[in-house]
Amino acid sequence: MTTLSSAADGAGGAEQAGTADRAAPPSHAAAVATASRRRRRLVDLAVCAALTLAAVILTHGLLAHPANRALALNKDDQALVEWLLALGARFWTGDLHLVSHLLNAPDGINLLSNASMTVLGVLLAPVTFTLGAPVSFAVAVAGNLAATGIAWYLLLTRTLRLHPAAAATGAAFCAYAPGMISQANAHLHMTSQWLVPVVVWCVVRLARTPDDLPPTRWLRRVGGTGLLLGAVVCVQLFLGEEVLFLTAAALALFCLAYALIAPKRAGQVYRPLAIGLAIGGAVALIGLAYPLSMQFAGAQHVPNGPFAPDFFVADLRGFWSISPLSWAGSPDGARLVSGPAEYNTFFGTPLLLVTIAAAAWLRRRAMVLASVAVGLVMAALALGPHVVVNGTRTGQSGPYRLLQGLPVIDGALPTRFALALIPIIAIVLAAAIDRALSDNRRPVRLVVPAVVALALLPLVPKPLPTIERAAVPQFFTEGHWRECVRPGGVLVPVPVPNPGNPDKMRWPAAANAAFAIPEGFFIGPYAAGGQASIGIYSRPTSQLFNEVERTGTVPPITATEQAHARDDIAYWHASCLVLADRDQPHAGELRQTLEALYGPGQHVVDVTVWRFNAA
Repeated sequence: MTTLSSAADGAGGAEQAGTADRAAPPSHAAAVATASRRRRRLVDLAVCAALTLAAVILTHGLLAHPANRALALNKDDQALVEWLLALGARFWTGDLHLVSHLLNAPDGINLLSNASMTVLGVLLAPVTFTLGAPVSFAVAVAGNLAATGIAWYLLLTRTLRLHPAAAATGAAFCAYAPGMISQANAHLHMTSQWLVPVVVWCVVRLARTPDDLPPTRWLRRVGGTGLLLGAVVCVQLFLGEEVLFLTAAALALFCLAYALIAPKRAGQVYRPLAIGLAIGGAVALIGLAYPLSMQFAGAQHVPNGPFAPDFFVADLRGFWSISPLSWAGSPDGARLVSGPAEYNTFFGTPLLLVTIAAAAWLRRRAMVLASVAVGLVMAALALGPHVVVNGTRTGQSGPYRLLQGLPVIDGALPTRFALALIPIIAIVLAAAIDRALSDNRRPVRLVVPAVVALALLPLVPKPLPTIERAAVPQFFTEGHWRECVRPGGVLVPVPVPNPGNPDKMRWPAAANAAFAIPEGFFIGPYAAGGQASIGIYSRPTSQLFNEVERTGTVPPITATEQAHARDDIAYWHASCLVLADRDQPHAGELRQTLEALYGPGQHVVDVTVWRFNAA
């Protein structure tokens, strides 16, 4: 203002004053605001970079050599996921089928019964087509962790308006909690959680819709947010359906708990929230009507979950134990879970105590109390139909028993309900740090973040362990497979991949799933009465190959085995069989068996091929 007045007085006229006004520097307040926004952006970039760097460090063993390294704790699922990523990339070639005949030929598989992660395959298609499915897998393992952390950070700092340090702490826990690190061992459909904060943002935005907006703007905001929510739900279904189910269940419980805790506030937000959710539900129902009909009634669908809910449960002791995948963990914890990819609880006693204390400190905040209520319900459901303590099944029934056998819920593993506790604990911790940093008392500002950090320190994860694996034959990586099978035709790897040894599913993955293979590792309706099974019963010739690989002994080949061999080739509609010359246990014995069944094969590059006229 002083500058402007001086310029006007000196010129002695309105024109000069106008000129001075246009040339005046911004006010001090505006400059401070601009500098503050710049600092905030730099802080945001630094936090996002740190979250990404953490993902790279944790997965560096896989990122450095994706073709020749596998996740030591779950290499079988990795083979399946690499094939699914290769299949998802075919979206850009026009392959939009929800039932694919490129696995388990000739029957095929229902992709929605198999956690197909189509969205990941579509997004990573350029990587898959240029560098291969193993590289896409490694990028997805790291990318899911980093993107989940970044998405939660933006939600906590921008939407919930928490201090950046508080938001960064909560986001890091959302991305790198023991359950997430455990699931990162090839369960990419479970770590693809970067759209969950978007779902939460939509719900919060609906709840925060002001009542005094003009009707047109009010409808545009509520309707637009509802449309976005419906679209995100549709995408998440093809990214990770189980995560979508857990998110929906947790949000529904949260809304119910919030309404009971703060009925007056709930009444204020009811109208926009109900209308927005109805719009989102309608959009999702329209968009997913056909996919869901295929999942629950289409070809190769399964009527139930293939995993026993009594087995895949959270041991009560696991909640206060430290994961073996954390630096402070003990290998003894492995006996408390069904497998190394299911350390879904393992929060440790220090973190549980700090979370309880933080929730008590913030008890006047309805959001925190509602979150705690949801966490208690999800933790109870994770215990499964019968409570297990320290590896011993007790006679005490768990709340999950009330839900057991219900459609949709039956397909979810009880132990994974505990994954919903991760963002809940993160929000409570972040809210506590945020309140402490805004407190005028210096001891509070220092002690609360320090206590939270000490509680989280034992949970710092180790890098994901990896092991060497055999290279895919050049016959597939260099495209020589086209000499024996047309695109879409059936090639039979020897031995045929199965749930116990799916490694040869990497062969078609290396060819971008351009040809089909029989059997394999998948969920299908092959148990008694059409119930869900893992894989399909092996054909006689496939059983013979498996036996030779296992024992290294060539059995007598009679006319019966030869007849079975011809029948199986006809059943599979196979164009050729392929045996790797290197890195194949008992390759010589398998070759003898094949020659006894089909005659001499032909050596091509680094494999031996037996060709047939496909039916």
